[in-house]
Amino acid sequence: MAEPYRDCRWIVSDPDLLGGKLAVRGTRFSVSFILSCLAEGMTADEIRDTYGWFPPEAIQEVLRVASEFEGGRTAVRVSTARPAFSR
Repeated sequence: MAEPYRDCRWIVSDPDLLGGKLAVRGTRFSVSFILSCLAEGMTADEIRDTYGWFPPEAIQEVLRVASEFEGGRTAVRVSTARPAFSR
């Protein structure tokens, strides 16, 4: 049975659904999948039109849950510049 994540209405965890990953209630969409869609620039309407029923109200909770997980991490800046080689 799907258990609400913390005080969320739309985000649930169910061991029988997506291996227990956090998901949007009433769908087979994981929180990470919705985050990926948003990162690609999709709107809630585009997610629904492309993948099927999706409650747009869940977006706010998806973002809140993601910020809770990210809040405990420290970002490390990685340089993408190539090192200078000397001969």
